[in-house]
Amino acid sequence: MQRQILLLAACCIGLSTAVAADKVGPAPNGITLPAGYKDWRVISVSSRTDNNTMRVILGNDVAIAAAREGRINPWPNGAILGKVVWKSDKDKHWEKAVVPGNLVHAEFMTKDSKKYASTGGWGYARWLGLDQKPYGKDANFANECVACHTPVKGQDWVYTRPARFP
Repeated sequence: MQRQILLLAACCIGLSTAVAADKVGPAPNGITLPAGYKDWRVISVSSRTDNNTMRVILGNDVAIAAAREGRINPWPNGAILGKVVWKSDKDKHWEKAVVPGNLVHAEFMTKDSKKYASTGGWGYARWLGLDQKPYGKDANFANECVACHTPVKGQDWVYTRPARFP
């Protein structure tokens, strides 16, 4: 497991996509792909066995400070959490290692308790694949996000538990 986390963190450091953020359209609710997110620091990692994916959770400076200081319930306004998701793949040189495969999507939660009051204080956005196509037919796609995050309403709608560093 530690090797998986190290491999995922290393991948995050070298994260690159084929499209620059300034060439990607906004999500249907107007949220734009955060500039410079590929240089954000790691808050945590996770994997899902139900869909065979691995994720790195990144944060802007506001989110990183909050995570390190334990100010995550609620997260402060201005925090942006990014989750970059890949299909899990086996390393061809090391059978027991799991490494990132194809990029599935990059998604973001932006905390603004007033602007996004109707969605728990968070604005949601997702871009699919390497071409970073905005997800959703209209702004109502965020209702899907809220429904998914309802089980963690008591954690300010956030599943992520920041990784502890020494």
